[in-house]
Amino acid sequence: MTCPRRRTFLQTIAAASVLPSTAFAQGLDAWPTGTVKMVVPYAAGGATDMVARALAEKMTVLRGHAVLVENKPGAGTTLAAAQVARAQGDGLTLYMTTSAHTISASIYKKLDYHPIDDFAPLTLIAKVPLVLVVRPGLNIRTLDDFVRHAQAHPDKMAYASPGNGTAQHLAGAMFNVAQQTKMVHVPYKGDAPAITDVLGGSVDAMFATLTGVLAHIASGKLQAVAIAHDQRVEKIPKIPTFAQAGLKNFEYSTWFGVLAPASMRNKLRERIGQDIRSAVLMPEMRQKWVDMGAEVVASEPAQFHAFMQEESRKWQAAVQISAAEID
Repeated sequence: MTCPRRRTFLQTIAAASVLPSTAFAQGLDAWPTGTVKMVVPYAAGGATDMVARALAEKMTVLRGHAVLVENKPGAGTTLAAAQVARAQGDGLTLYMTTSAHTISASIYKKLDYHPIDDFAPLTLIAKVPLVLVVRPGLNIRTLDDFVRHAQAHPDKMAYASPGNGTAQHLAGAMFNVAQQTKMVHVPYKGDAPAITDVLGGSVDAMFATLTGVLAHIASGKLQAVAIAHDQRVEKIPKIPTFAQAGLKNFEYSTWFGVLAPASMRNKLRERIGQDIRSAVLMPEMRQKWVDMGAEVVASEPAQFHAFMQEESRKWQAAVQISAAEID
């Protein structure tokens, strides 16, 4: 007997004409039948891992063959990126990447790959704003409270990030410049361990991806101070933007996208990108992204390529202004 939830999900697939027997199994450039490895450059449990696993689950059903997540944290996402760049472009290796991918060339003196040229863009899944959160017991409620505390504790107040060269790292560095503070950067191997230490009180604050801390804000385990967005977010409507709190032009976000090795054939790129976008835009999946505080994009490959180029230029300027370094 098929359970009602399973039956509804299969009916949704059929209505969207995305059946495994047709969309994923025909043509010279169809997906290969082996297990697909989706590499994630962070530890399990964080925002990027959550997005990757949600997508892998749906893609497994649609393909009829497994899509498994492989976590490869370290070196500010560059270990995972290098692995994917060297992989065969046969459709069996994909890369769930973030804004850190377009920052790496500006903050690392030498890379074993080119972040644009050595990858095939498939789709930009979603964008997520950063939110400043503080550890329990710090007695900080507003941005003014935070600035006063940071200025009163130079070189002692610490902020966590999921790794060197991430949007979260640079947001903190740019905040130091804007507010003349001297917070110390503490990099981790992903959102999950960074958030865990903020929750535990080992680190004072984090410019966190909203998807990774939304539940902790809702439960009161973390205090949100301000959101680095141009408008308030529906999921946390009481939290002001940085501009509303008094700091203009402080808008930072991260994003989630899927890349493949540059050697992948164009028709296969188009096919896999289309299939991933179909999965992302399914009503159940779209709602899942929104519930995590994300803005769904599901872009075409050319749009994603142009977006990454623009992101590279933006973050290069941020690195130069902040003089951010690898810790």
